[in-house]
Amino acid sequence: MSKKKIVILLILLAVIGIIVMQIIRSNNEKQRNYDLEKVSQYNYFVLRIGDKYGVIDVKGNTIIDAEYDSVKIPNPTKDLFVCYENDKTEILNANKEKKFTEYEKIEPIKLKNVINDLVYEKSVLIYKQDEKYGLIDFEGNKITEAIYDSIDGVSYREGELLVGQNNKLGVINIKGKKIVDIKYDEVKGDNYYSEETGYKLSGYIVGIKEETGMLYGYINPKGKLILKIKYNNINRIIDIKEDKDSYLIVAQNGQYGVYKNKKKIINCEYQNIEYDSNNNMFILEKSKQYGVANIDGKVIIPVENSNIEVKGIYIYAKSNDENKVYNSNGEKIDKDFNKTIIKINNENYYITVKSENGNYYYGIMDKNNNQLVQEEYLYIEYLYGDYFIASNKEGKLGIINNKGEEIVELKYDLVQKIQEKNVIQTAINETGITEIYNDNLEKSYSMANANIISNENYIKMYSNTDLKYFDNNGNEIKNIDLFQNNTLFSKENQDKKWGFVDKAGNIKVEQNYERVTDFNEYGFAGIKQDSKWGVVNEEGDIILEPTYDFENFYSDPEFIGKYYKVQVSLGEIYYTDKI
Repeated sequence: MSKKKIVILLILLAVIGIIVMQIIRSNNEKQRNYDLEKVSQYNYFVLRIGDKYGVIDVKGNTIIDAEYDSVKIPNPTKDLFVCYENDKTEILNANKEKKFTEYEKIEPIKLKNVINDLVYEKSVLIYKQDEKYGLIDFEGNKITEAIYDSIDGVSYREGELLVGQNNKLGVINIKGKKIVDIKYDEVKGDNYYSEETGYKLSGYIVGIKEETGMLYGYINPKGKLILKIKYNNINRIIDIKEDKDSYLIVAQNGQYGVYKNKKKIINCEYQNIEYDSNNNMFILEKSKQYGVANIDGKVIIPVENSNIEVKGIYIYAKSNDENKVYNSNGEKIDKDFNKTIIKINNENYYITVKSENGNYYYGIMDKNNNQLVQEEYLYIEYLYGDYFIASNKEGKLGIINNKGEEIVELKYDLVQKIQEKNVIQTAINETGITEIYNDNLEKSYSMANANIISNENYIKMYSNTDLKYFDNNGNEIKNIDLFQNNTLFSKENQDKKWGFVDKAGNIKVEQNYERVTDFNEYGFAGIKQDSKWGVVNEEGDIILEPTYDFENFYSDPEFIGKYYKVQVSLGEIYYTDKI
């Protein structure tokens, strides 16, 4: 064979090898990926009667009698119930038929550090066979053989499971695909989270126990070990929202450094490193001297200062009794050492803070360094547009504009923006009056002893005797417009008594009550009389006369049938008739 043909053959083999590797890599990625089941509608709920548990459906019908020590519903859309009695576990469906009886035991998988009422993996279960554990789906299909000594949830990681074999730990996903090899003494998620991907792009901090103690390494989200097992501690900086890059503060032999993925950007030579998320920089400490490095690890202020504080947009350093101010590039600038300039979510303005004799006073400055509002307030917080929450020297709160003009009088004990809405809530402690202001800072409503609940599409304001709804701009909205799928609606008469009317305004439940709730998505509403609550259904039938005393309830009660909702620790809920 000629040399030319040999070269061509070698090239072809190399190309084939690359293609094969790409196919393997692609298949591995596909196996690693998994979809989390979405739950938009609950069909079943845990029922508690006395100290026993069962199951009800969305109409309050008993599906499983309350005769068990505990009941878990891993996925509330599916009729699969894990029922515990003494040391025995039964899996029942809605027909009370036993399922998965061929296994020694079936358990749901509890999510770790996830606080809501969906606290279990929603598509897989643990089964036990011959003293080992494996995974099955909700149809009973085996996902893995029973080869593990233990299976548990991974902190902050729905869809991934911590598995143990021979006293070592690793991670698999809900498809049974291995993510982290089972060879570590400790495995934990790095807690990185983004709105778009959740926890799926977080990595793993893994540890191996040595004679001197635990040593740690880091595995990236693709399952590759990028930092060797040699560090005393590893923490990911989760405030840096970079899905592709992991910034890691590591400790080795009492010295700290920083990695960007597997690249060392700050050597392990510092006694402490702190990340400042407002200015995207690192505060370095060595031998009680301080300096600053930028996000790329470059030292921009030498580690030779007796003290460094990052306040607002500037860095304030003390060295040899000299006070110095630096910008975020590490350049020394001529600024008042006792004045802080704070960046806000509006590039046209800054909040300024001046220190005088141990007291702090706030003002407003524009982007051209013009002082618009002098530092004469005890506190200023940016709202939106040209508006700011401010506190006067008497400690009373209100709202001012960029000229210092009072838009909402400074007389309140509370002024706050309702989360994710341009709606303002105010309160005066002495009178107990709460007010809602819309996005134009016009007063929408006042209510005594009010509670406020912010939902995705509206705001609910209520007291023992009053009930109002507001849209996301703070304007009052009628319940008939808000709950368009309902057939009956709460209505107050001129005597301040409540009942229900239909869409045409016809009275369907007499207005005899102190207050009522509107109907929930399951077709039930509360009715209150003599400080006690009962239940009405969407046909207007009273299914429980006012019976429950909810004196210690913060929010309005929620009902399914004659049962009311109770939220317990770690987000789990049940319904009960226990007073």
